[in-house]
Amino acid sequence: MARELMHFIGGRTVKGASGRFHDVYNPTTGDVQAKTPLASAAEVRAAVVAAQKVFPEWAAQNPQKRARVMFNFKTLVEKNMDELAKMLSAEHGKVLADSRGDVQRGLEVIEFACGIPHLLKGEYTENAGTGIDVYSMRQPLGVVAGITPFNFPAMIPMWMFGVAVAAGNTFICKPSERDPSVPLRLAELFLEAGAPAGVLNVVNGDKEAVDAILKDPDIKAVSFVGSTAVAEYVYQNGTANGKRVQAMGGAKNHAIIMPDADLDQVVDDLIGAGYGSAGERCMAISVAVPVTDKLGDELVRRLKPRVESLKVAPSTDPDANYGPLVTREHREKVKNYIDMGVKEGAELVVDGRDFRLQGYENGFFLGGSLFDHVKPTMKTYQDEIFGPVLQVVRAKDFDEAAALPTKHSYGNGVAIFTRDGDAAREFASKVQVGMVGINVPIPVPLAYHTFGGWKRSAFGDVNQHGPEGVRFFTKIKTVTARWPKGGVREGASFVIPTMK
Repeated sequence: MARELMHFIGGRTVKGASGRFHDVYNPTTGDVQAKTPLASAAEVRAAVVAAQKVFPEWAAQNPQKRARVMFNFKTLVEKNMDELAKMLSAEHGKVLADSRGDVQRGLEVIEFACGIPHLLKGEYTENAGTGIDVYSMRQPLGVVAGITPFNFPAMIPMWMFGVAVAAGNTFICKPSERDPSVPLRLAELFLEAGAPAGVLNVVNGDKEAVDAILKDPDIKAVSFVGSTAVAEYVYQNGTANGKRVQAMGGAKNHAIIMPDADLDQVVDDLIGAGYGSAGERCMAISVAVPVTDKLGDELVRRLKPRVESLKVAPSTDPDANYGPLVTREHREKVKNYIDMGVKEGAELVVDGRDFRLQGYENGFFLGGSLFDHVKPTMKTYQDEIFGPVLQVVRAKDFDEAAALPTKHSYGNGVAIFTRDGDAAREFASKVQVGMVGINVPIPVPLAYHTFGGWKRSAFGDVNQHGPEGVRFFTKIKTVTARWPKGGVREGASFVIPTMK
């Protein structure tokens, strides 16, 4: 019988009260393994009240004390790494090694947040005017929220709440209803690390919970990662209600392959970046762009046997390249895109639609697929497929290849493979994409830099984690102070102060 999951509000597990639930599947077997409660607006409000109650206490703690909680939390997550990875794989389907990487990349932001005393330092100008000093300080916003996707249920919550709570905010996480167990466990560990009850809350839910977050007047900022359609909805509605919003959407990441590239390395990188985690990554390489037909022919010749030999297996198989997709509905969506590509006239070099794994026929598995001769006018090129599908779009020269990611409506990540430093430098400077890799297939910045795309891959002006994350979750206050000498008065002035 499927177990019933809970919310985590005010430092304790809370049974869902709405009467609505969402099925959590085991993607390997297709069985329902849990029921996620879908919160009502009243339950979201209860989490806001709990977060509000503890905010003054948490914000008033000096940054060193908050940093010590972050250190403790980091240690606890590392101690429980295997448990978290198994929990993640069981609900998402990604292989265990990839699940550990999911947790580890989140931990890197926690490590960054441990430096919050330094990150919150303001600026100071002595004697900006005669006897006048000017200084600034960064202060927390209050109650903030994060709405996180199914594909990184450990990393992205930690990206958000790590910086937010270290800066003195209190946080409400609304994870994906498809795989919510890891965020719930992280909240328990954060309480164990020494955070006061209510600093980190987890409320499961669907659109009703999202709308409640966007409308609640006491939630000051919302961070979101998910599809572009929902990202735009969150941004428009959140900002209309006076909130700060950073909303990261979909992607169509290109890999430009120049004739001088190390093709053996390119093939390895495309296989890993295109098919790892069954392609369910917003930074997956989903389009390969070989420059010249000669290079295109050779690239496809080398890719074909590698795609055909991908080992698709349960997440617990240590030799698996990737596991099942997250749900049956998502698998069917990806298959429909492959059908569409065939109808549009692209050449299906490797067809993974009929893949079946013996003993796991009801699992959500899909073999790797490879398309050649894809055209930019095709809908399958324009849309994000988000599955184990790599498309090859051929270009006659560097300029044509570089124009593809620039013209595309998405602008999350891009990579170029070349030995030519001048070409790489020009590409990195001119391409209209937020994150660029040079001989790096998945250019996700490290925690002390910042993550964010351009165009329809991101809505809002401030990126996630790194210094940008600190700026997003704090407000700046500037103080101008004068300490006049005793007995000296200057009289009234009716002219605006200047530095003249």
